[in-house]
Amino acid sequence: MSVQLDLNRIPRHIAIIMDGNGRWAKARGQERTVGHQQGAQQVHEIMEEAVRLGVDYLTLYTFSTENWNRPKEEITALMALLLQHLDEDTFMKNNARFKVIGDVQRLSPIVQDAVAHLAEITKNNTNTCMVVALSYSSKWELTKAMQDIAVEVEQGKLKSTDITEETINQHLETKGMPEPELMIRTGGELRLSNYLLWQCAYSEFYFTDVYWPDFTIDEFRKAIADYQGRQRRYGKTGDQIVEETNK
Repeated sequence: MSVQLDLNRIPRHIAIIMDGNGRWAKARGQERTVGHQQGAQQVHEIMEEAVRLGVDYLTLYTFSTENWNRPKEEITALMALLLQHLDEDTFMKNNARFKVIGDVQRLSPIVQDAVAHLAEITKNNTNTCMVVALSYSSKWELTKAMQDIAVEVEQGKLKSTDITEETINQHLETKGMPEPELMIRTGGELRLSNYLLWQCAYSEFYFTDVYWPDFTIDEFRKAIADYQGRQRRYGKTGDQIVEETNK
């Protein structure tokens, strides 16, 4: 039986660190690329479930800036797999949107063109926006935001005393998006790995030992059910939250 959820309390934004593809393949005596291929299939399943549940944003950590240090053969295979799964029909069928965050200038021209094309043709769709964090790291993002803000100060468009949290938000890759209410990491590791550090300041974290290729719809719903069982206090007391909820 599928995990039951309160459809009135679905997170607007869910971020996922899709970890464990390589270890999943190794445990089966297969090449790492086989794990990545199976993991790509799970992306489609989870995106379609996010659409069914009414999630506004699903942000997936696909390739970090640190991943450029992997063997060239694996990087080439990952990019080929990405191109294979940028399936226009799937997005249009689900009325879903597509967005990329990250240092896309480091990507090959063919990958840059493919992600830009998919983002453009899906921009007017109205269901879940699947955000792919590609050539992304939070330290890169924050450094770039600080540089852009510094330029505006130098140009006289901003005063240093005018810089607020919202100023920083407006210079991040996730500009215009709500912060993730739920951050899921598969694969058993207990760290954020340079992912959405600013945005996840008050996210609820869910860690699972399940490798990403085995992260089924039921596992996804289990993570959301766990989130729904928590009380989000934002520095307040539990009694304050209860009182505000009952007003």
